[in-house]
Amino acid sequence: MPTLFDPISLGAVDAKNRVFMAPLTRARADKDGLPTSIMAEYYAQRANAGVIISEATAISRQAMGWIYAPGIWTKEQIEAWKPITEAVHAKGGKIVCQIWHMGRLVHSSVTGEQPVAPSPSTAPGYTHTYDGKKSYEEARALSVDEIHEIVKDFGQAARNAIEAGFDGVQIHGANGYLVDEFLRDGTNHREDEYGGTPEKRLRFLREVTESAIAAIGADRVGVRLSPNGEIQGAMDSKPETVFVPAAQMLQDLGVAWLELRESSSQSTFQMEAPTDQPKLSPEIRKVFKRPLVLNQDYSPEDAKAAVAEGSADAISFGRDYIANPDLVERLEKNLPLNEGDISTWYGAWHGGKGYTDYPTAQ
Repeated sequence: MPTLFDPISLGAVDAKNRVFMAPLTRARADKDGLPTSIMAEYYAQRANAGVIISEATAISRQAMGWIYAPGIWTKEQIEAWKPITEAVHAKGGKIVCQIWHMGRLVHSSVTGEQPVAPSPSTAPGYTHTYDGKKSYEEARALSVDEIHEIVKDFGQAARNAIEAGFDGVQIHGANGYLVDEFLRDGTNHREDEYGGTPEKRLRFLREVTESAIAAIGADRVGVRLSPNGEIQGAMDSKPETVFVPAAQMLQDLGVAWLELRESSSQSTFQMEAPTDQPKLSPEIRKVFKRPLVLNQDYSPEDAKAAVAEGSADAISFGRDYIANPDLVERLEKNLPLNEGDISTWYGAWHGGKGYTDYPTAQ
């Protein structure tokens, strides 16, 4: 069996190892969604990863509700991403762009319009805005015509990502954002072709994926799903009836790879509620035959075992990559890991502190 440090091909993207950098929103862009120069240093430091999955990147102004997050819908944003992808490639790395619509987790003070979702609903809790913390607002239901426009936006974002120098894209279909909201019966109460049965709730994901494939080819498209319990207030009554068929659909569409964010009763991911729901990755593994990437607070030992026993083809690391730019070397040589400082995880005002200043083992 392969090891965590063996190469793997994700369609057209050849990864030098199976230690992937998970998507990590760090909020170091500007208010217009323009990536900044410090982001080039940050990503280049981590080019040792088999594949870097970029922070979630908005496909439109409507899609972006996280302050200081980057976008990829304007020419200026595309140009600002180019030095970043070039810096990663100069270090021998590969980087894909995670393309994102936040759905009901947007705030109107950030986008200038009411948030949208499959059905009218309000996410629990609050979000950070440029004016401080604010409770989530009620999202309005998308019309069918608006859904079609968002599908087109995903395809255009994929084209823009390739123009910006990315090696491919990952569709963000997880964590209670728009694609995930369509998948789950807790947030999708539609009675048209986009809601009701699991097959109909899958339609939006299918059309978004088809749009990206038409734009750049299936061999450069991956998808992220979170077949778990409640996450940011989104949940499904029978997740196995939607996420396993979703994996089968993605297999049939020919996407190059699939990443799963799984939770557990011991989950420390602040967005998700701990759950005793059995993991669905073994069932998904039976229907999705291309590379399967797992993400769930893996320890180095558990990550190595998961690849060695074949339950995953690669493991994506989030928090460990924040604090350890040389994570692959540390894992391979069994070196101790730096601890991250949570107070500097998010926010452009921190600059390089807690971003580009973590030491390597050397």
